[in-house]
Amino acid sequence: MLKKVLSRPLMLITIFAIIFGLIISWEYFGNHTSAKVNNKPNYQLSRDIVYHQINNSQLKLDLYQNKNPGLHPTLIAIHGGGWIEQSKETFNFFFDPYLSWGFSVVNINYRLASTALAPAAVEDSRCALYWVINNAEKYNFDTSKIVTNGFSAGGHLSLTTGIIPPEAGFDKQCPKKNLDSKKVKVAAIVNWSGITDVKDLILGDNKRNYALEWLGNNITNAKIQLAKKVSPVNYIRPDLPPILTIHGDKDTVVPYAHAVKLHQKLDKAGVENQLLTMKGATHNYFSYQQTQQVYATIKEFLIKHQII
Repeated sequence: MLKKVLSRPLMLITIFAIIFGLIISWEYFGNHTSAKVNNKPNYQLSRDIVYHQINNSQLKLDLYQNKNPGLHPTLIAIHGGGWIEQSKETFNFFFDPYLSWGFSVVNINYRLASTALAPAAVEDSRCALYWVINNAEKYNFDTSKIVTNGFSAGGHLSLTTGIIPPEAGFDKQCPKKNLDSKKVKVAAIVNWSGITDVKDLILGDNKRNYALEWLGNNITNAKIQLAKKVSPVNYIRPDLPPILTIHGDKDTVVPYAHAVKLHQKLDKAGVENQLLTMKGATHNYFSYQQTQQVYATIKEFLIKHQII
């Protein structure tokens, strides 16, 4: 029964991802085709690389490797779906512009609630960051220019991957290969409509079924404490990387207040950050003009912080 309740909003998100992706693809690769082809880097696509194995789950990623000489900025792309649905295959449209900007892209899957409840998705995304750093020499990833980017639950995971410190305990299963945990860091975070306060989604007026399912539905005090532990707003400190948040002010799936709260706490801590508020935008719809504005802002943000 719960699955039926959840299916409609998340189905709309999936449809949005496809339509939105077509808009992005047309804007960046459909128009001015000759110029884009001439400037497009040489890529090698490797699908379903296993980046981590835990219990009976093989966690896989798709690698879009920039084959031009030298090191390249690298994006870790993280799909949405409320931690309970979707996959990397529904997210590839979202990072097309990054390919035109010279990035290598690591598009990841993680364990959904049907396989493992919270905090599995947080742990897996952190392990993907370890994989990127451990394999930097092999694939010419520039470890000083790693960016995390995600939408919705993926926005949440882009934040937790980039700001939760190793001492929080979510990295225990990740292959270390003698890697200094101090080197496990990102250069910037792009949080698109992401959850920033998980506790807010399991208690009170903003309660959402997808969050309840991710936590296991029977909300005990221990699960409330876990919700706090996987909430990005509880890890704000001065030494964080720059963070760009994009959020529609009419979002009813992930409340716009989550973006505002994060922005305010980052400002108070003195962290470089920007909140791009999309007037009238819902969780499931950004107009063509808003899409253009979003990617222009992302590019400006990355240039400002010397990533591209």
